[in-house]
Amino acid sequence: MDELERIRNKKLKELMSKMSKKGGETVAKPVEVNLFNFDEVISNNENVVVDFWAEWCGPCRMLAPVIEELAKEYAGKVLFAKVNTDENEVLASRFGISAIPTLIYFKRGKPVDSIVGALPKSELKRWIERNLLV
Repeated sequence: MDELERIRNKKLKELMSKMSKKGGETVAKPVEVNLFNFDEVISNNENVVVDFWAEWCGPCRMLAPVIEELAKEYAGKVLFAKVNTDENEVLASRFGISAIPTLIYFKRGKPVDSIVGALPKSELKRWIERNLLV
């Protein structure tokens, strides 16, 4: 692991500890995750939406500002995480990602639902609300 990756992981751990169930700050923007911190992020937060995306993906770029808005709206309730599939092929393979953007909803560390495609914000909100109630 290179120095930049080590620093990034350290900062993410600090952020995640602040967000732990004991209280602390809420995160109002998506968090970049990778193979090294994915499991920790998922297990330390009750509700997580993971956006599997790639830089070259047009629909992914269209969805990005919507994810940013949803992260602000659901801060404290749902953590939004982003996985760049080009940089994290092992994670993409682990969850069977064959099309992007794919969003997977994790509840208490387990994947409970997923959607594929750049859906409108209203549809994404319905999807999130439905999963919050489960």
